[in-house]
Amino acid sequence: MIVIYGIKEHLNPIKAQLSDVIHGCMQSVLGMPEDKRALRFIPMDAEDFYYPGGRTPAYTAIEINMMQGRSAETQKALIKTIFQRLEAEVGLAPVDVEVTIKEQPPHCWGFRGMTGDEARDLKYSVKV
Repeated sequence: MIVIYGIKEHLNPIKAQLSDVIHGCMQSVLGMPEDKRALRFIPMDAEDFYYPGGRTPAYTAIEINMMQGRSAETQKALIKTIFQRLEAEVGLAPVDVEVTIKEQPPHCWGFRGMTGDEARDLKYSVKV
């Protein structure tokens, strides 16, 4: 699950591009299948979204929730790939992007009526 926050005047027009780029990064770096796209957009009014100094109203926060298992190198590659592709394909400067990866053990995930540690039919590996 990926959650993307930003000022709605900036975020809304680029939602489809962000979805394609971020999911493409998840596919190329983590090996996620095409049908595993799970993104949630939270567009906010400017007065409700405070961002750090030195950033622009294009500031976008991306939270990636995933099961534990990916190496630090893989996670860093994902973050750097997101920065690179968002700049090249969406025109979003790296200074205006914040990426946070949040990991939880598989037993803390629930989907399709089971917990993540019970799932035996995943079409991707969490050990990359």
